[in-house]
Amino acid sequence: MPRLTCFRNLAASAVLNTPAMKSTLLSSLLALTCALHAADWPRFLGPNGAAVVKDADVPLTWSDSENIRWKFETPGPGSSSPIVSGGRVFLTCWSGYGDKEGAGDISKLKRHLLCLDLEKGVKLWEAVIPSMAGEDPWQGFITEHGYATHTPVTDGAHVFVFFGKTGAMAFDMEGNQVWHTPLGSGSGRNRWGSGGSPVLHGDMLIVNASDESRAFFALDKKTGKEIWKADGDAVGMAYGTPSLIESGGRTDLVVALAEEVWGMNPETGKLRWFATHRLPGNVSPTIVHDATTAYLYGGYPTAGSVAVKLGGKGDVTRSHIVWSKSTSSYIPTPILHEGRLYVVNDAGFALCVDAATGEDIYRERVIDSGGGRGRGKPFYASPVLVGDRLYCVSRRGGTYVIAARPEYQKLAHNVLSLDDSQFHGTPAVLPDGLLLRSDKALYRIGK
Repeated sequence: MPRLTCFRNLAASAVLNTPAMKSTLLSSLLALTCALHAADWPRFLGPNGAAVVKDADVPLTWSDSENIRWKFETPGPGSSSPIVSGGRVFLTCWSGYGDKEGAGDISKLKRHLLCLDLEKGVKLWEAVIPSMAGEDPWQGFITEHGYATHTPVTDGAHVFVFFGKTGAMAFDMEGNQVWHTPLGSGSGRNRWGSGGSPVLHGDMLIVNASDESRAFFALDKKTGKEIWKADGDAVGMAYGTPSLIESGGRTDLVVALAEEVWGMNPETGKLRWFATHRLPGNVSPTIVHDATTAYLYGGYPTAGSVAVKLGGKGDVTRSHIVWSKSTSSYIPTPILHEGRLYVVNDAGFALCVDAATGEDIYRERVIDSGGGRGRGKPFYASPVLVGDRLYCVSRRGGTYVIAARPEYQKLAHNVLSLDDSQFHGTPAVLPDGLLLRSDKALYRIGK
């Protein structure tokens, strides 16, 4: 944190002989620290896991020659999102296998954890981690997202990563590995890896190792030691990031699984409540919520959406399911804003849904089928809400900016035409822009 370090050096050399000077300096330090924390984007979908920022100066438009502060070419592709802490950017990617034509030796697979200077876009350090277990081969569904899908998380003192069958790891802010904990090396029948990102709860790192162990783990963030494990066959199809939700005077760890939703005690991993629903197969979007209700999207091949009241004890299916609808999103997590759910789904439709009833307010095609340039589902990244604008990143068709209101309005369509790779990562929001990653580069978007 260059600015904070500079201020501390100034404080150390100053003559602080009066209470007024000490009080002034302390107030300045606290204000600066708060400003630094306010700029942080420390985990997937931002500080609260909601991908909502009320006030940030994000440009409406950008291109190869407009509103690009810097560009950093990454050593390999990845589907994870960038995170920000104390003026530093952290990002994961992979190389050595499946990342380019002719890279067919799985023994050469490596992951990378990059640390960049936020202002300059230059690399401060890089940790390179060889694959430590037999990975799923580069074929079938694994090619949809690759081997660096889980977004890191930080507490400001350490950065925590999950690399699937290679396990979970912690690094200090200078790139030194602190611990490494394997969390299984299994594979589901589809052999497409896991996708949920780790989250922090107090002194615990909570990891969704669905494909590797069919389990959720809580690890001591200081040592990597296992605190609890919650497993079951249904976990094998849970691909979303766990949600920590406060409701009714307590915090529940809420996770969406195939045909079930669990509310667990995050301190112990014990099940507090559960409900069954009609979303089969893999469930990938993260749960979003308000003060009383959780909203689930996903499922395959029959996708849908479900609203369930939070809290309770035991089986709450009959008492807590609020509505169940066919409107859905395969990968992107919706935004909840002013009583409405917004998302651009895997078919390229912008959806606006009444959160109270589940009824569609609008359904409008944003992008031609096929994702613009290339094939497959056109959206993997989740939208972010900045003020009254939704920024929706497609895989190959650019970023669409949509008004967050009940009448559909496309405000802008921004394409980086010199980058023909896939854009899978959800952006990180800065006070003055975005961090946008592709399989080739990380871009700082700003005026």
